[in-house]
Amino acid sequence: MLSPDFSVGSTVALVAVQPSNTNDDDKGGQGEDFGKSSPVGLVLLIVFFIAVFFLVKSMNKHIKGLPASFDEPAEVSKETPAEPSATKEKD
Repeated sequence: MLSPDFSVGSTVALVAVQPSNTNDDDKGGQGEDFGKSSPVGLVLLIVFFIAVFFLVKSMNKHIKGLPASFDEPAEVSKETPAEPSATKEKD
């Protein structure tokens, strides 16, 4: 329960009267150093895009070298030779 001397009006006035920390010289974050990171950020993004391009290119090269399937090859029966060149007669 609230105390008897509690007044909503005084609380609102207290909140409304709080001093602000605004400075007349403050330009809203657009001071002397505003915008200087943009060229550095742009160069950094371009370097990252170039690195990603070469990584994707390398990855595609390695993926093309992989076999189509990693399944075990089917068992070869004894009737069928493992290598067709072994059954050929040598001249």
